[in-house]
Amino acid sequence: MSKADTKIFNHASKVIIARDGDRTIMTMANDFSGAPKEFAVVIPVPTVLQKEQVHVGERGVIDHLDAFTSPRLVEYFDENPCERRVYETAMRSGAMAPAAPAMAQDKARRDNLGVTIEASYTVGEYDILILSAKQSTGLETWLRENGYRIPDGAVPVLSSYLQQNMKFFVAKVNLTEQAKLGYSYLRPLMVAYESPKFMLPIRLGTVNANGSQELFVMTLTRKGRVETTNYRTVKLPTGMDIPVYVKSEFPKFYTAMFDQQVKREDMSVVFLEYAWDMNWCDPCASSPLTRDELMKVGVFWLDDGGTPQPTGTGSGPAVRYPRPPRPIPGPGGASDVFVTRLHVRYDGAHFPEDLVFQETANRENFQGRYVLRHAWKGEDTCQAAEDYRRTLGPRYEKEAQTLASLTGWSITDIRRKMTQQGSIAPEPGPGPAEAWWQRIWK
Repeated sequence: MSKADTKIFNHASKVIIARDGDRTIMTMANDFSGAPKEFAVVIPVPTVLQKEQVHVGERGVIDHLDAFTSPRLVEYFDENPCERRVYETAMRSGAMAPAAPAMAQDKARRDNLGVTIEASYTVGEYDILILSAKQSTGLETWLRENGYRIPDGAVPVLSSYLQQNMKFFVAKVNLTEQAKLGYSYLRPLMVAYESPKFMLPIRLGTVNANGSQELFVMTLTRKGRVETTNYRTVKLPTGMDIPVYVKSEFPKFYTAMFDQQVKREDMSVVFLEYAWDMNWCDPCASSPLTRDELMKVGVFWLDDGGTPQPTGTGSGPAVRYPRPPRPIPGPGGASDVFVTRLHVRYDGAHFPEDLVFQETANRENFQGRYVLRHAWKGEDTCQAAEDYRRTLGPRYEKEAQTLASLTGWSITDIRRKMTQQGSIAPEPGPGPAEAWWQRIWK
């Protein structure tokens, strides 16, 4: 079965944010394609992160959450109308992450440029620095001199983060450690911190981006749905009946549909793709995450031992990661975890500000789902069967019109494919004759 995952989008990235109160654990899935020595990431953070606040996660758990929240198809099969069945299929999601390369150290030069290394350590296969700076030009110069590809025009963006007293989390791959660990891919990076700011910095990545970028944000909270406060949060179209042939073209359909929604909203909104209590789903694209899996993606409030505890001093408390939870009977999930999936296509012109979030008390369920209704093809004859067959032409035409509206695809091509697949959507007949005044006042 084809998938509507993030791999079908160019320049896509995926972030998971588990947050309760001011405490946050953020996971960045680094599906970086290329040589590991070419990878590095620079992210503004609100506090100096100690080594204990950085963790290396498991990609499989993130893929599971991605699959659980992804848009999906639902199939229904019409019954024999003379006698008076529901199958469901699901789609998944994946991702990618930013890039840049290597570095050296020269304390005297750093001092001249006003750059301070607040912390330096290795976690798993990553060498990590926490930087602060007095001015953006000095920070830009230091990063360039140490091998980081900083986009032209980054100074104003760096300056705005410095004005907010933000630090900079810098990670690159330690090839020796990666070889020891035996991983052929980059594992996700997780950071834990306390801050009243519930936000995600995106502007630095837009400065010299080659076109727009895709971002999938999955939040895990206690109360309810997460929304953006500085941009509108809009639900994706959902629940529409579309032609059955789309089953084999779901990735193509989903990208075209999302393109249309972005165009209609002038690339100025954040789209809601999924919002649901983690304890259940209907229909499910995959099983809910177990309590153990939820803790592995940062949900620290599920177990008494999972609440972050201060472990040191500095500008922000260090955080211990939760110990493995006690075994709990049942298939998994947790009733005090609400998951929200947001999808945004952005560039510097349409998204001049970082994403700022708020947790709401809204626990209304929502999912992007698209319905395939398979017609009954039997030969039985009865009045109900005759009545049923007469409904199929208008039904097919409505499905064709819906698909054309969602995607911008040619209605002629849609009808042709439906006919080839066996869903005959005839050309509509002539409408009512125009009144004489309609010909004048068009």
